[in-house]
Amino acid sequence: MANLSTIARSGMQAAQTQLQASAGNVANLSTPAYRRVEVQQIAQSGGGVQTETRRSGTEGAALEADVVNQLQAKNSFLANLAVFKASNQMAGVLLNEEA
Repeated sequence: MANLSTIARSGMQAAQTQLQASAGNVANLSTPAYRRVEVQQIAQSGGGVQTETRRSGTEGAALEADVVNQLQAKNSFLANLAVFKASNQMAGVLLNEEA
């Protein structure tokens, strides 16, 4: 099983991947025949998450979906960052207690 810092770091990386994909989709709103990039998150057996990116099967823009995805990615990143910081802080306290 992965430790909390590793799990949180994988969540931050997944959020970053989602944000990059959504930003690319928005940047290409007016590009003819552009197929949006979609990100799928896959839970790992020991904890954490992995991402897969793929092109959408259909052409066209979905600005509303991309804005929502960006907000979700931001909130996910911040939540995982809080867990990462708390985990590292707890590890530091444990080391100080044992020293």
